Amino acid sequence: MNKWILYIAFLFFPAALQAQQLSLRDAVEIALRNNMGIQLARNNTTAAGISNSYGMAGGLPLITATGTDVEQVTSIKQEYANPANNKTSNNASSNNLSASLNASMLLYNGNKVQNAHRRLGLIESQSRQQLNSRALTLVYNVMLRYYDIIRQQSYARTLSASIDVSREKLEIVKAQQSAGVANNADLFQAQVDLNTQVQNLQAQQLVIAQAKTDLLTLLTLKPDSALNISDTIVVDRSVELGPVINAIQSNPDISAADQQIAINEYIEKETAAQRYPSLSANAGYNFSHTKNAAGFSLLNQSYGPFAGVGVSIPIFNGSIFRKQTEIAGINVKNAQLQKDTLVLNYTANAVKNWQAYNNNLQQLETAKTNYDLSGKLLDLVLQRFQLKQATIVDLKNAQDSFENAGYLLVNVSFSAKAAELRLKYYANQLQY
Repeated sequence: MNKWILYIAFLFFPAALQAQQLSLRDAVEIALRNNMGIQLARNNTTAAGISNSYGMAGGLPLITATGTDVEQVTSIKQEYANPANNKTSNNASSNNLSASLNASMLLYNGNKVQNAHRRLGLIESQSRQQLNSRALTLVYNVMLRYYDIIRQQSYARTLSASIDVSREKLEIVKAQQSAGVANNADLFQAQVDLNTQVQNLQAQQLVIAQAKTDLLTLLTLKPDSALNISDTIVVDRSVELGPVINAIQSNPDISAADQQIAINEYIEKETAAQRYPSLSANAGYNFSHTKNAAGFSLLNQSYGPFAGVGVSIPIFNGSIFRKQTEIAGINVKNAQLQKDTLVLNYTANAVKNWQAYNNNLQQLETAKTNYDLSGKLLDLVLQRFQLKQATIVDLKNAQDSFENAGYLLVNVSFSAKAAELRLKYYANQLQY
């Protein structure tokens, strides 16, 4: 098999896996487990779940118990019409013991409690969608950075293949010079070409190292950790625009925007309920015990249950409730506009990404063919150079064509994959 076909196979198919290899699934799972933004979103979801209760909406009874025990010393001087009844007492002690158990229950306030409870349920559901949105965005970013590393490594392999040719070219020139059929100019040019390509590979290795650091940071791992990735870019060619646009409604951002509209509608209803009368029931038990060492009453004790109904009717407060209701209605319209804008932007971006995806798929076959042909051409020119039928400039041009074809191929493959991932992001269909 021609060795340039081997280079193509090495470029597009995974090499033998090494120990502690990081797969795409591993990377995504590590990111979801470690990412602090995901942890914050989980905490927010938990807090929203705790708040989602009938009690937080104000629909459960309020029960309180109170008690006091007061001991005091009092001096008393009492004078009556009959002087025989006059009494004077110094430092007379008295004790006042009281306790009560009170319960109140809201019976009606314009369905404000029911609407508040439904709103809290939607807030909990919305927080879950926001968590899903964070997770979806994180998965997308991890996959994009993961495939970017593969892209950079693939191009580095193309540079390595070209360096092998330069080394062989240098050996050929040295052999030809020993035979007296090559001059120092060819030798110097061959050495310069090799040094330049080695330098280019070193610069590419820096790009790879920094791309790995970006991925490690996204995974919330130490930026200087060892990271081995051996994978290939495989583009899903079955993505269609129509299903993607239809699935945009399932994107968690759109679902959260839908829920925000409903939340604002319930806020409007809660605000409007303030203009209705509120009815509450009250019940409890009171106990009072007063004991005096002197005075007109030496003992006063009372106890017993009580029950009652209270009503509050708003009559006028400067039209504040009406204005608050109008503002809440405007917020509903704003939430609908925000959702429509989001859907429009996602749809437009999906169309643009599908156009890029479709165009890159068309370029991909041509790029693969060009890479294959450039490898064969380089092999042929190298053979002709060995036979003195091609110049060193011809070989250098063939190497440049090979490197450019490899660069174009990996970039077209990555661009097609990036567009595919973005389309699946909008459709909430990312898989790993």
